[in-house]
Amino acid sequence: MSDQTMQRILEVKHRHEQELLRKANVVAVGVGFCTRGGVLTKEVGIVVSVKNKLALSELNPQDVIPAMIENVPMDVVETGKIRAL
Repeated sequence: MSDQTMQRILEVKHRHEQELLRKANVVAVGVGFCTRGGVLTKEVGIVVSVKNKLALSELNPQDVIPAMIENVPMDVVETGKIRAL
C-alpha cells in the first residue's frame, strides 16, 4: 500500500470519526487490516470497535455502520467496553 493511499484512508477516518462515534454501541474508530468471514485480510480500512456486535435487525437504521465510506472499506469488530487503566 502506498503512503498516498494510507493518507487518504486516514483523512476519510478523520472526516467521519465523530459521526461514527455517535452511533450506539461504538467505542472506538481506527485504521487497520479488515477481517472478512473471521479471517484477517491484507485489506486496510476503517475499523470500528463496538461493545457488542449485533445483527442488522437489532440496530436502528441510523446506527448501522456502512460497508464503505468514500470508497474506503469498513470493518466492525467486537471489543467490549474499552477502559483506561
